[in-house]
Amino acid sequence: MTQEEKSQPVLSARGITKRFPGVVANDGIDFDIRPGEIHAILGENGAGKTTLMNILFGLYQPDEGEIYIHGEKVEFKSPLDAIEHGIGMVHQHRKLVEAHTVLENIVLGHPHAGTILNLRRAEQEVRKLCEEYGFKVDFRAKVWQLSEGEKQMVEILKALYRGAKILILDEPTSALTPVETRLLLDSVQAMAKKDLAIVPFITHKLPIVLEISDRVTVLRKGKVVARLETRHATEKSLAREMVGRDVLFRVERQEVEPGKPVLEVEDLVVQSDKGFLAVEGVSFTIREGEIFGLAGVSGNGQQELVEALAGLRKPVSGRIVLDGVDVTHLPPLERWKTGLGYIPADRIHMGSIGDFTLVENVLLNYYFDQEYNRGGILDYRKARQMTEQLIEEFNVATPGPDVLGRNLSGGNLQKVILARVLSRRPRLVIADLPSQGLDVGATEFVRNKLVEAKVNGAAVLLISEDLDEILDISDWVAPIYEGRFMGIVPAAEAEREKIGVMMAGYNAEGVAQ
Repeated sequence: MTQEEKSQPVLSARGITKRFPGVVANDGIDFDIRPGEIHAILGENGAGKTTLMNILFGLYQPDEGEIYIHGEKVEFKSPLDAIEHGIGMVHQHRKLVEAHTVLENIVLGHPHAGTILNLRRAEQEVRKLCEEYGFKVDFRAKVWQLSEGEKQMVEILKALYRGAKILILDEPTSALTPVETRLLLDSVQAMAKKDLAIVPFITHKLPIVLEISDRVTVLRKGKVVARLETRHATEKSLAREMVGRDVLFRVERQEVEPGKPVLEVEDLVVQSDKGFLAVEGVSFTIREGEIFGLAGVSGNGQQELVEALAGLRKPVSGRIVLDGVDVTHLPPLERWKTGLGYIPADRIHMGSIGDFTLVENVLLNYYFDQEYNRGGILDYRKARQMTEQLIEEFNVATPGPDVLGRNLSGGNLQKVILARVLSRRPRLVIADLPSQGLDVGATEFVRNKLVEAKVNGAAVLLISEDLDEILDISDWVAPIYEGRFMGIVPAAEAEREKIGVMMAGYNAEGVAQ
């Protein structure tokens, strides 16, 4: 490719506008990307990034505006049209078939696969791609056996196998470990050197944007508010453009005199869905006014532990005491009544019901309360008033309380769940990955609310894969590895390197367990 060709946009979007009921998601957006360029799209949750990328991939059609590929106007009626023009998209939520092999997933749905698959030839072609871009993956492994980082690589290979020259990456590092993130970034930079055009759209990990991107376009409320070369940007300047104000990257831990024990866990053993022990003899206590941070790489028993505490999974043995009441064998509703507040990691499938209005979603934590349930009849007028107050208090961007949950951005949906749980003033708050995938402003908001709950006397169990988040606001840090705590470290002694080593299976003295 000549230098002149490299300087010309491979894709251009002009005046892209998309409206949904009650909101203009994209408002006259211009965007372009050149071969070999990494052009990041930034913005808060709900800023219009996903809508714009879905238009460029043919999932949506714009109400106004035009798209050009190599200077020629195109119209995408479906993703197949976009794929035919060399556009590939890797979604944040994986689109893989868990029971199939890596190779089967890569060739599945290929537009030119034909009626009979030649897997031997396909494997040779995919191996060439792996060699070219430095990917390492077991073609014969089942997808369910892969880590999140490996699944991400499979999604990218799937797009490249279909001939993608423009690669759109949706929150590419949101579920990856630090090591997997490093491998992905190296691969992205290698692809750019081969003249692929790459569009990562990201909400919160600004250091990654600064490290790998050449240019940045920032969206706010559906409009472009900044276009700049990354070398002229800083974390603070990008955050300010995204949110419209200065953002505190570090939430101050507030010192509170701990009160009596709220959660007491004794020798808890929990089995996974696959039949092995996911949690092995865990014991810990959280008192009033404490945040207990559970730090670990995904898949080390955090999910099974949380489900056992919330009443969603029956423990094999052990004891769970909530505010003096043995709840080991109580169902979730009885635990809620005892003072449990649960913010699940999966805000879409577990934390909300997409076809329910915001009023109905808030009622999910109040339907059993006599104040809102009179003889089996729900008081929707009162629930609506409460929802309106929570929308205002938690700064939820929505046209009103009658909007369906599925029409909110991830950050605003998380605020609704947070509002619903914290408004009950629970004695114990279980916050499972509460800021995952959120923009810098929403992340700051969520962390402040958890600290506020602690100051008001709640005990908080924070589960996070973001070590900075754990270290910023936790009073105690428990690194977990293969279902066991490697220790429980007070905040004053919780150094990043030390906790990172413990997350890898070593105790506080550096001895492998």
